[in-house]
Amino acid sequence: MARLDGYRIVVTGAAAGIGRAVVRRYVAEGARVVAVVRKEGDMEGLASDGALPVLGDVRDYATAERAVALAVEQWGGLDCYVANAGIWDFHKRLEKQSASELGDAFDEIFAVNVKGLMFGARAAVAHLRATGGSVIATGSNASFLAGGGGALYTASKFALRGMVMQLAREFAPDVRVNAVAPGATDTAISGPTALGQADRAMNGDADRMDAMAGDMPLGRVSVPEDHASLFVLLASREESAYVTGATMLSDGGLTISV
Repeated sequence: MARLDGYRIVVTGAAAGIGRAVVRRYVAEGARVVAVVRKEGDMEGLASDGALPVLGDVRDYATAERAVALAVEQWGGLDCYVANAGIWDFHKRLEKQSASELGDAFDEIFAVNVKGLMFGARAAVAHLRATGGSVIATGSNASFLAGGGGALYTASKFALRGMVMQLAREFAPDVRVNAVAPGATDTAISGPTALGQADRAMNGDADRMDAMAGDMPLGRVSVPEDHASLFVLLASREESAYVTGATMLSDGGLTISV
C-alpha cells in the first residue's frame, strides 16, 4: 500500500521546485492534493500531475481558507497542510538597501515566508485536530545559520523555525507541526518585488550554483526531489507519530560543515 494512501493534503508554492516535487511525490504515494499556485498558467500542469489546483496568494488568509475548504468539500477532511511557498533575497546586504526598500522588502519576505505558515496553520487547525493530522513548513539551512541569504531572508527563516516550535506546543497533542530545512537547491525561487528581484531565479546564475556546490560536503547542489521523502515521512502518522516541533535538515551536510 502507498505510504499516504487516502491522505488529503494542501501544498502551497506548488508550481515548481520543491513544492512541485512534493505534490508529485504525494500523489504517487496515494494522497489527494490541493496545490496552491500564484499564476493561472501553472494550474493546467498541476492538474495533469493529479492535483487539484487553486489560484491564490499565501499572503492573503482567504487563500489558505479556500484551499482548506476545497479539500474538505471534495474529500471530507484534511490530513496535512504544507506551507511551502517562499521567496529568497539573493544575499542582499542590509547596507545596500535604502530605508524604504528595507521596510517594503521586510513586509514582503515575512508575509510570504512567515505569514503564509501562520495563515495556513490557522485555517487548517480545526480540521487537522479532527483527523490527528499535521502541519509541515519549508524552512532552510538559513533557519539555523547565517549566510544562507541576506538579513531579511535569514531572519524570516529563523522566525519560521520558532513558529514551528510554538505551534507544536499550542496544537499538541492532536496536531503535529514540523519543518523540512533544505540547503542549496536547484530551483527557480525568486525574490521580493521591493528589491527588484521578482523576475530573478536562484538557478538562473550558473556561477552561483557552482559556488554553492563547492560549499556542500556532499559535493553537489540538491534537486527538489532530494527533499520530498522527508515531506512524506512527516506527513505520515505511522512513520513520524512521535515527531513534533522538529526542523529536519536536508542540506547535504552544510550546517555541520560550518
